[in-house]
Amino acid sequence: MSANPKQAREDHFERDMAQYRADFPALVQEVNGHPLAFLDSAASSQRAQPVIDAVTHYETHDHANVHRGVHTLSQRATESYEGARESVQRFINGASTREVVFTRGTTESINLVAQCFAGPRLSAGDEVLITHLEHHANIVPWQMLCERTGAKLIVAHVEDDGSVPAENVTSRFTDRTRILAISAVSNALGTVLPLDEIIPAAKAADITVVVDGAQAVPHQQVDVQALGADFFAFSAHKMVGPTGIGVLWGRETLLDAMPPWQGGGDMIETVTLEKSTWNTLPYKFEAGTPNISGAVGLGAAVEYLQGVGMDNISRYEHLLLNVLTEQLEAQGDVRIVGTAPGKAAVVSFLMDGVHPHDLGTIVDHHGVAVRTGHHCAMPIMQRFDVPGTARASLAFYNNRDDIDALVASLATVRKLFK
Repeated sequence: MSANPKQAREDHFERDMAQYRADFPALVQEVNGHPLAFLDSAASSQRAQPVIDAVTHYETHDHANVHRGVHTLSQRATESYEGARESVQRFINGASTREVVFTRGTTESINLVAQCFAGPRLSAGDEVLITHLEHHANIVPWQMLCERTGAKLIVAHVEDDGSVPAENVTSRFTDRTRILAISAVSNALGTVLPLDEIIPAAKAADITVVVDGAQAVPHQQVDVQALGADFFAFSAHKMVGPTGIGVLWGRETLLDAMPPWQGGGDMIETVTLEKSTWNTLPYKFEAGTPNISGAVGLGAAVEYLQGVGMDNISRYEHLLLNVLTEQLEAQGDVRIVGTAPGKAAVVSFLMDGVHPHDLGTIVDHHGVAVRTGHHCAMPIMQRFDVPGTARASLAFYNNRDDIDALVASLATVRKLFK
């Protein structure tokens, strides 16, 4: 009897995706005598070999400072640096490279918006709206700004399953709401927020929308023009790229009207002892010698992800998510925290009678890497009245063996604590 055609297609797809694991050299190792099962990609993904090769080639052959240099190496470095910007623009469908600002990462991007865009525009009594599940990087900058300006920080409610229906956000809009700062995907729970409903409502209410896209960009196709937000921030190290480099995408009209973020070289047009004038976008926000090798790595990461295909990545990770969820739910003493429909490939969980830190330490002895703690999202942990969770986060380079290794290691945890 022939196999079920649908299942055969799924099996073939899964085999096709398995080839990409070989592109990640860090995964081909043993940890504590066991094959590494890396389930911590929401914190930092592993780097693909083409990314490592691109950075190595730059450092070995092309390293020089960018812009203004007339010698060959400077021109090569500039071409690579600006080529990365063009790759990012295409990847997120920005309207222009002028909208793509290189930063140190999502955190700096959000701080830049808070200080340079929102700061001059907020006054006492104005409101900044966030949700209960935001990463600290999308909470603390707004708290600091509210303290300085007298604005109020308003928080939208999260449901018991970790979901955030659009009305939970839109019902908090008032005539004083100036900024909506919201994640596309929760790093702690995997919740995918309904931005396709929330953003149009915010724009109709003349609210500026800032999206923390750090957990979205590695796992799904992002089109900033279709999304309709005003600012969108993400980091290379979540998307098989280097640390220390990220992106702030912003509408050109808004970026153009904003004052510079920092002063120094490359963000200027002219300098006299009496006055300075600013460079054009995006360089107005890129003071000093940039992270050139990081940008090269980011550009390579973008090209690599596009080669795999974002639709393929999303489909495969959801397949693995279903397997992981089913296996954890089958454990009678494990509770998943955050079960919103349509969530991303992140599973936070607790085991009865075991502190997450103890669980993480024990499974590491079996070569299984999970994140434990509050995941830089303490308010959502407080919302669910837990000190923290263990978090297994998947990427397209994971496989069923990684999930089996986690489940097997939980048996050891159980023996030690039961």
